Amino acid sequence: MGRLVPAVTRALDILELFLEGDGTLSAPDIVRRLQLPRTTVHELVTTLAARSYIVQVPGQPGRYRLGVRPYQLGSRYAEQLDLAAEGQQVARSVAETCDETVHVAILEGTDVIYIAKVDSTHAVRMVSAAGRRLPAHCTSVGKMLLASLPAPQLASRIQDDVPLVGMTPNSITDVGALREALDEIRRRGVAVENRESNPDVSCVAAPVRDRTGQVVAALSVSVPMIRWSDERRVELEQLAVKGAAELSERLGHRSLG
Repeated sequence: MGRLVPAVTRALDILELFLEGDGTLSAPDIVRRLQLPRTTVHELVTTLAARSYIVQVPGQPGRYRLGVRPYQLGSRYAEQLDLAAEGQQVARSVAETCDETVHVAILEGTDVIYIAKVDSTHAVRMVSAAGRRLPAHCTSVGKMLLASLPAPQLASRIQDDVPLVGMTPNSITDVGALREALDEIRRRGVAVENRESNPDVSCVAAPVRDRTGQVVAALSVSVPMIRWSDERRVELEQLAVKGAAELSERLGHRSLG
């Protein structure tokens, strides 16, 4: 690895400060936050402004905000993103941590489609494949995605007079019960499937967001019942949330928490 260039590092440190607070900074703010000499900060700020990485805030002399150049770079990065490819990489990392099957899925109509999958190395594991389609209400990823829909979109997909088809005796087939389950998912921020699509498997799932904050996918961890317990569920919920957050970050989402 080559040597880091101090001036470039400092310039990037300044730009990253704009991700915090209200997104505006003065040169004295930067001096105080980064503990850099005033002359150095003045030169870096002048350079960044000249290249449109930062601009002065109208009506607030001496204060700066991000300019158009970071937006252009971010837009080009977003254009190159591949949700399936990014999802596969994150799913692999999560699977290596827990040694269980990990999926990433998207919502299409009232079904989910699995776009990424990494298998467990255990002899007993879930058998599935990327590209498979399942009823959303029977899966943890599907319930997570349904729970994330705005109310009008959810109402158009899940209608009171259209019966829900079950896949196992544990599947939710009553629309009222499904709506209650989705309310609980919104409250907790994670979804659990208790043998609803496969009688021998339970799953947990968490939402994946894009740079606008919209939920665009869900990441799940699937476990055969012989390795399932309340303690394991809690552990895997935390891992699913962490993995989904990592994938969200790769898609440009920035958590405000």
